Amino acid sequence: MVCVLFLPIWTKTDPQSNQTLTLTATQLTSSAPGQAPIGTYAIAALAAIAALVALAEIFQYRKRMTQLMLGSLNLLLISATIGACFYYSSQGEQMLNVKMPGNFEAGFYLPTLALLLNLLANRFIRRDEKLVRSMDRLR
Repeated sequence: MVCVLFLPIWTKTDPQSNQTLTLTATQLTSSAPGQAPIGTYAIAALAAIAALVALAEIFQYRKRMTQLMLGSLNLLLISATIGACFYYSSQGEQMLNVKMPGNFEAGFYLPTLALLLNLLANRFIRRDEKLVRSMDRLR
């Protein structure tokens, strides 16, 4: 999720005017002169908070239920990050030649990977919790 802060998320180029729009975690910029960049700090804030929650989740290894709650919170934050990326890319689509589609870059696919890895982590944490509870029953 930290990489999302530094990589481009979406780009679109109009071949007729050679104008380019680039969406990053902090702004939607245009190569056209006189067009001010649009701030997209919601993406950056959500990605940074999701990264911090994931880091806190790692160090809660002794409290598996807390880990699961943080994992659920992180699921919501990552989903919100993906939603914000879609929202700002649709704003960019309307700004430049509606007929030409934009291209999603690596910064868009990384939250999807983080979402998948978060789901796997929650699954294995639940499996560990079941194992510990079954061992407690045997005592």
